[in-house]
Amino acid sequence: MRLTAPLRAVAVLLLVGLSWLLLNTLFGGASASSVRHFFSGASEKPTVAETRPRRYKCGLSAPCPPKHLAFRLVSGAANVIGPKICLEDKMLMSSVKNNVGRGLNIALVNGVTGELLDTKTFDMWAGDISDLLKFLRPLHEGTLVFVASFDDAATKMNDESRRLFDDLGSTAMKELAFRDSWVFVGAKGIENKSPFEQRMKNSKSSNKYEGWPESLEMDGCIPLRPPLEG
Repeated sequence: MRLTAPLRAVAVLLLVGLSWLLLNTLFGGASASSVRHFFSGASEKPTVAETRPRRYKCGLSAPCPPKHLAFRLVSGAANVIGPKICLEDKMLMSSVKNNVGRGLNIALVNGVTGELLDTKTFDMWAGDISDLLKFLRPLHEGTLVFVASFDDAATKMNDESRRLFDDLGSTAMKELAFRDSWVFVGAKGIENKSPFEQRMKNSKSSNKYEGWPESLEMDGCIPLRPPLEG
């Protein structure tokens, strides 16, 4: 027995209504889009924001505690790619800023406020070591010293310059040699040796680049000093 057109329409409407109620019960009010995903076998992909690793200051993998400075140092690669010094998500020295060069790249920072005081480059192959000595001798108590090498950082070193870096907390300075890679954070008046230092020795048997060791990268959190009394 065939249904008349009106009865067929009613039957279709009832079937649609029952199907909707069934789906609503099964999926707890899921949207049509979710139902389509279920039946097609597709899973919802996370958004770009969900998949991208969270980025902290200077690219650190975790945030620094309060009253700490986030930093990242990268030494130069051979004599081609310049070094980088980042502090609190601000690039203090880099090739892009056009303020780096062969030798030692140094940024001075107020250890109480985190304020940048000065940046300079010292050519340790053909430069005058007296320029570096004049720069380091008058440092004030609590001044933070960020250093990244590029190409050669040691040829012009003398006993006094090595002693000055030793006083800033360096342990590698005594052995730093021709074309070694070096990154370092020290401070004027530091009581112990700095925990922030890396050195890669220039060695023909292990150099990553012909004539140069690999670039070094170091990051971390430096506690601000309390204001000096008086």
